[in-house]
Amino acid sequence: MEEFLRRSGKGHPEHIAELYAPKVDWRVDWPTENHPIVPWIRPRSTRADVADHFHTFSQHCPPAEGHVSIDHLMVDGINAVLIGTSSQMVKSTGKRFVMTFALHLTVEDGLITRHHMYEDSLTVAEAFDRS
Repeated sequence: MEEFLRRSGKGHPEHIAELYAPKVDWRVDWPTENHPIVPWIRPRSTRADVADHFHTFSQHCPPAEGHVSIDHLMVDGINAVLIGTSSQMVKSTGKRFVMTFALHLTVEDGLITRHHMYEDSLTVAEAFDRS
């Protein structure tokens, strides 16, 4: 988990993706798949998809404008759950969103095989709304 947090903090998508298995059980919470207004909320299943997720996220939410805090980290065998808060600025609208999240990761043979993010996706979508 420490390496995941370190690499995530540096924001290099390919370096983050190196921590993932070639096939990943991926979920970013939203009531429907492929929500069109938030570009990174979509189905993914490969290491290349993971790199694309972090790349797309950083294109729309500049790392210098964001902050993530981890309030709790729980590890039980191969599973870890991180609970925290993310505050990000959407580049296209100038709107900021702040949300609490829970991230469930599973690590097998040293690689992340599950990435399930439970977040307030509605808050994120509202920050993309240009009205």
